[in-house]
Amino acid sequence: MTEHAVGLIWDAWRTRKRGAGAIAQRQRARLADVVAYARANSPYYGELYRGLPDRVENAGQLPVTDKKMLMGRFDEWCTDRAVTLEAAEALVDDPNRIGEWFLGKYTVMTTSGTTGRRGIFLVDARTMAVVTAMMLRWVGDWLSPSDFLKIISRRGRTAMVMATGGHFASAVAAARLKKRRGKQVEVLSAHMPMTELVARLNRFQPAMLAPYASMAAMLADEQEAGRLGIHPVLLALSAEGLPQEEYGRIARVFNAKVGNSYAASECMFLSSMCREGWLHVNADWVAFEPVDADYRPVAPGEQSHTVLISNLANRVQPILRYDLGDSVLQRPDPCPCGNPLPAIRVQGRSADVLMFRNSSGDVRLPPLALTQRIEAVRGITLFQLAQTAPATLEIRLQIAPTANADTVWREAEAGLRKVLAEHGLENVVVERGGKPPEQGRGGKFREVIPLKEGTHS
Repeated sequence: MTEHAVGLIWDAWRTRKRGAGAIAQRQRARLADVVAYARANSPYYGELYRGLPDRVENAGQLPVTDKKMLMGRFDEWCTDRAVTLEAAEALVDDPNRIGEWFLGKYTVMTTSGTTGRRGIFLVDARTMAVVTAMMLRWVGDWLSPSDFLKIISRRGRTAMVMATGGHFASAVAAARLKKRRGKQVEVLSAHMPMTELVARLNRFQPAMLAPYASMAAMLADEQEAGRLGIHPVLLALSAEGLPQEEYGRIARVFNAKVGNSYAASECMFLSSMCREGWLHVNADWVAFEPVDADYRPVAPGEQSHTVLISNLANRVQPILRYDLGDSVLQRPDPCPCGNPLPAIRVQGRSADVLMFRNSSGDVRLPPLALTQRIEAVRGITLFQLAQTAPATLEIRLQIAPTANADTVWREAEAGLRKVLAEHGLENVVVERGGKPPEQGRGGKFREVIPLKEGTHS
C-alpha cells in the first residue's frame, strides 16, 4: 500500500469522525479542485463551463451530463491528450486484455449497456487509491478483531463470483487481484452452471466471498439445501439490491457478516451498506444529488426520478453532475447506525419505468410502485418483472426451497394485481413466468424489464 493510499485512509476515518460539517467541507474543496482541473485540461469541459464562476463549490451550478453526451465527445472529454476512443476501444474489444493497463497507467472498464449505449470509463491511480480507502473504511465497520484473525488464519482466501469475458468493473478488479495473489483468489463466472459453481466453492472454501447480491441469494439456497458447505467470514455483495429480509437470511445461512454496496463504473466508491440496511454515500468523495425528472432537487424522504453524481477523485475522465439513471430514496433522519454520511436506498433505474395504456391514456409506473408489493411476499429470494407485451406483465420468481411455490406465486400475483388496479390497469394480464429471472450480459439481474422501445401500440 502506498504512502498516498495510507494518507487517504486516515483522512477518510478522520473526516467521518468529525461529522457532517467536515464531510461537507471536504466535498466543497474537492469539487472546486476537480472542476478547475477539468475546465483547464478537458476541451469539452472548457467549452461547457465557459461563463461559470472561477470557483465552483456547489455541484448545482454545473450543467448536467450523461453517458451519451460524454461518449460522443470522448477524446475531448478526457484530460490526457494521449487518450483516444480508438485506442480504448481496441483494448476493450479484446477479451484477452481484461485487467491490462491502458497507456501504462489507467484502468479501463465498460458498462454492460443496459441504458442503451456502452460506456468506456478510465480510472487513474488516485481514484484507485480512494476506492481502497473507502473499502477499508467499510470493512472496518463490519469486521471485529476476531473476524480479521479468522480471515488471516485462512490466508485470506477470496472467491469472486461475477460476469467474466468482458471489461466490466468487477472482472477487471478480479483479474488484477488474481494476478497479485494467485491461488488465494478464485474467480468464478456468474453464468457458470450452479452445480459446477457449488463444487468449485466447496473445494476452495473461501474466507471471503464477493458475489453479486442476486447470486448470494441463490448460493444461500444451495447452502440451506446442504449442497453447498462453505463458511465465509464476510460476504461482500455488490451490483444489485435485495429485499431487506434477504440480507438477514443470507447472514444466518452462512453464519457470516453480510454487507452490500451500491456503485458504478463511473464511481466505484459510491456507497456501502451499514448494519441497519442503509447505503451510506461516501459524500467526502462524491457529490450526490437526488433529483426529479427536471433535475430539480427532491427532499430527503421523497423518491427521486434519478440521481446526479460528481466523482471528486477521477481526473483523467471527470464525471461531473452525471445522470446515473437510478431512482433513490434518501433517509430524512440520522441513521441509527451512527454513520453521519447520507443514507439512501436504491429502487432501480429511471429507464425501467413501465408504460401501459388504459381508457384514459398512458400510465407510467416506476419500479418502486411494482416491486414493493412483491418484496413483501415471504419465500421469494429473487424476482423479475418483464413487460412482454403492451398489456402483459410476466413475474419470474426464484423461491426459497422451504417455501410453497404455488402459495408464493398467488401472493405475488395478488399484490401485483392490486397495484395495477390502483392505477386503473385492470386490463393488464399478469402471467407466471416459466423460467427464473434472467441475467443480463453483465451477469446482473434487473428487477424490472420494460417493453422494448417502439413496441407499444
